[in-house]
Amino acid sequence: MEQVFCSGLPVYTGSARPTGCAELSSIQAPTVTTMSRMLCGLVAIVFTSLAAAEQPAYYFPPTNGESGNEWETIAPAKAGWDETKLQTALNFAGENRSSGVVILHRGRILAEQYWEVGGPMANAYRERVLVGQDGAGRAIEDVASAQKSVVAILVGMAQQRGLLQLNEPVDKYLGQGWSAATPEQERAITIRHLITMTSGLNEEREYEAPPGAKWSYNTTVYAQTMLVLEKATKQDRNALTKQWLTGPRGMADSRWVRRRAANVQAVNAYGFATTARDLARFGLFALAEGSWQGKPVLDDRDFLRQATTTSQSLNPFYGYLWWVNRDAKQPQRRRTSTAPADMFSANGALNRRCFVVPSLELVVTRLGVQPAGNRAFDQRLWELLMAAAPNTDAK
Repeated sequence: MEQVFCSGLPVYTGSARPTGCAELSSIQAPTVTTMSRMLCGLVAIVFTSLAAAEQPAYYFPPTNGESGNEWETIAPAKAGWDETKLQTALNFAGENRSSGVVILHRGRILAEQYWEVGGPMANAYRERVLVGQDGAGRAIEDVASAQKSVVAILVGMAQQRGLLQLNEPVDKYLGQGWSAATPEQERAITIRHLITMTSGLNEEREYEAPPGAKWSYNTTVYAQTMLVLEKATKQDRNALTKQWLTGPRGMADSRWVRRRAANVQAVNAYGFATTARDLARFGLFALAEGSWQGKPVLDDRDFLRQATTTSQSLNPFYGYLWWVNRDAKQPQRRRTSTAPADMFSANGALNRRCFVVPSLELVVTRLGVQPAGNRAFDQRLWELLMAAAPNTDAK
């Protein structure tokens, strides 16, 4: 009796040899070990394929184009969006003192529009907000407190590199006396307290409450976080940010700038200057969970989760220097009721925004000056965007 194999698999047992397979030969049957390896290999291929299929197919723009000009677009209709209604949302932004809006869907530009900032706020915009223009004439602006979310990502990167830990006291890096609290009170304040706005200090850095006992939005105290990073990494803020974040992401028009107004310097001397497109690159990095072009950069999942969801029990809408839209304890509560629950955002004064919505695979950036209605602008903008969006569970 002869057993015949084709490509290492048994296809016939008998006395008459079949034809039609070049590899048919009389050889020994494969051992159990060989068959086990083949089966394991097949299973690995299947699971790898399934895992790849589950990953969102994000597009990442080139990182070497001048001012980010090389960037693929996608037609709204192709992405399932209503183009007319989407334009209505853009018109609303333009009518409300926006200088630029960029909307990404899975990394590609879904919509983009720019406007001149005129009217009574034009002079203040040029003097206090506008830093310059990129190579294509798009505004480079100091995005105010939207910088905080950039710093949060840098903190995560530093912790991943073993250069600091969130539970370490701030005075380990800044020395005793960085605040107006007593040495004992000050020693209890950690880096985590800085990035969750729970230091217990007031704007004069005086002691008000034990760390972790009170939530207070405090830019003066937050500003110490960048000083901690400089000490921990032994690099200045621009060198550090370019090496770790803006350079590898192609954010060529983003940098830290010394602020001009004395009253602003007293609170936070440095602004983060960027464009609507560069800020969208940052949002895409956050949407891709700290990865770029399929390669993990910040792969501390616990840090990313706490950064972009409720991080403490005092303010349910604050993570690690990111604003979040859903109350983790009461998921039906939303900060912006018209926006998807899973949205998180980098928010700056004058309604500078970088919205990230995983459920829609969307990034929306908005630059400009203060629109009428303050936070009502976000409410109406998202009402219009969701009217244009595909019918999904995000609604």
